[in-house]
Amino acid sequence: MKMLVLTTCLLSLNQVERAEGLPPSRMALLGMLLGLLMASCFTFCLSHQNPEFALTSPEKSRTKEADRKETTAEEELDSEVLEVFHPTHEWQALRPGQAVPAGSHVRLNLQTGAREVKLQEEEKFRSNWKGLKKGRRLDINTNTYTSQDLKSALAKFKEGAEVESSKEDKARQAKVKQLFRPIEELKKDFEELNVIIETDMQIMVRLINKFNSSSSSLEEKIAALFDLEYYVHQMDNAQGLLSFGGLQVVINGLNSTEPLVKEYAAFVLGAAFSSNPKVQVEAIEGGALQKLLVILATEQPLPAKKKVLFALCSLLRHFPYAQQQFLKLGGLQVLRSLVQAKGTEMLAVRVVTLLYDLVTEKMFAEEEAELTQETSPEKLQQYRQVLLLPGLREQGWCEITAHLLALPEHDAREKVLQTLGALLATCRDRYRQDPQLSRTLVSLQAEYQALAALELQDGEDEGYFRELLGSINSLLKELR
Repeated sequence: MKMLVLTTCLLSLNQVERAEGLPPSRMALLGMLLGLLMASCFTFCLSHQNPEFALTSPEKSRTKEADRKETTAEEELDSEVLEVFHPTHEWQALRPGQAVPAGSHVRLNLQTGAREVKLQEEEKFRSNWKGLKKGRRLDINTNTYTSQDLKSALAKFKEGAEVESSKEDKARQAKVKQLFRPIEELKKDFEELNVIIETDMQIMVRLINKFNSSSSSLEEKIAALFDLEYYVHQMDNAQGLLSFGGLQVVINGLNSTEPLVKEYAAFVLGAAFSSNPKVQVEAIEGGALQKLLVILATEQPLPAKKKVLFALCSLLRHFPYAQQQFLKLGGLQVLRSLVQAKGTEMLAVRVVTLLYDLVTEKMFAEEEAELTQETSPEKLQQYRQVLLLPGLREQGWCEITAHLLALPEHDAREKVLQTLGALLATCRDRYRQDPQLSRTLVSLQAEYQALAALELQDGEDEGYFRELLGSINSLLKELR
C-alpha cells in the first residue's frame, strides 16, 4: 500500500515536469493539486511507519530477551526424555533411567539387587485399570515421559493417596464409635440400673471389710478371701493391700479357729508374697512367718497345711532375711516333723522342692557375686548369713531325702534326685554310709534303663527317663 502511494506521487511529479508549456492559470491550479497530493502522501507514510525501525524502550527489549531464554530452557528440558522399556510376559532386568509403561509389574530381586519388570496378567491389569479410572490420571505419551511429567504424576499420586487415607481413617473412626459407647454414657446407664463401677482397689477394700466384719457368716468370709486371691496375683494390687492395712487383716486370719479361714487366708498370702519383696518385708514385720510355722507344727487338716506350705514357700524364696528368721525359729525341725508324719507324702515332695530351691538360690547368688558386680553387697552378705546346709546336715535331712526315693511317682523321684545332687557336697559321707540308698539307686537304675530303651525304640534320643537315668548314674559314680 505504501509503495503504491509513493509511486503515485512520483508519477504526478513527472507529469508536472512535462506540463511546463501550459498557460500560467493552468500551472497555478496544477501546483495546488500537486501540493495537496504531496501532503497526503507524507501523512500516510507517517501513520503507517514500520515499528521495527522505530525507537523501542530498554524494558521491552529485556522482557523479550528473558522470554527467549525461558523458551530455550523449556526446549532443553523437553528434550531430556526417558527411554521407555517394553516389557514382555517374562521377568527382565530394568536399567537405570528407563521408564516403565503403565500397568507393568515391577519387583526388586533381593538376590541380585536389580529391578525387574514384566507385563501383568490381563485380568489383574483390567482391574487395576478400572481402579485408576476412578482417580485422576495424567494424560501423557506412552512412548516417552519427561522428568517433569513423572514429577507431576508422582505429586498427583501422593495427593490422591492422602485424600483416600484420610477418608479411610474417618470411616474407620466412625465405625468404631458405632460399636462402642463413651464411658460417661455407660456410667450413667449403670447408675440408673443401680450398678456401680469399681476399681480393683475399691473391690479389695470392700472384700477386706466383708472378711473382717463380725456380722459376716463363714461362707461370706471364705467367698471374700477366694475373690481377694484373684486380685492380689497382680503385684500392684498386692502392694495396694499395704495402703489400707488389708495385708495385716489377712495375716491375723491365720489365728482363726476355723480351718477354712486359715486355709484361704494362707492362699491369699501365698499369692501376695510371690515375687513381691515389698509385701514380703511387711509380712515378716507383721508376724506372718511365726503364724505359718505354728499351723504346720500343729494338728490341722491336710488342705490347710497344703495352703500354708504354699504361703511359706512364697515368703522364703528370694528373701534371705526371711530364710535367716526361718532357721532361727526352728523351721527345719517343723518341716522334718511334717515330712515324717503319715499320709503327708505329697507335702514331703513339696518340702524337698523348697529345700532344693533354697540351696540352689544361695549357690547361684554366690557364683553371680564372684563373676559380676550386679548383686549388691548387702544382699550377698544376707545370703552368707543363711547357714542352711549345716542345718540340713544337723537335722538329718541327708537321710530323710534319701529315703524319699522310695516314692512311686516319677515326678517325685525326679525332685528327690535333684535335691540329692544339690546336697551331695554336704552329705557325701552320709550317703555312702546308707546301704539302703545304694540299693534303691541300683534298683532305679535297672528300671529306668528299660524305660530309656523303650524311648530309644520310639525315636526319642533325649527322653524323660533317659535324663533320670543320667542323674542316677551320676550319683552312683560319686558314691563309689
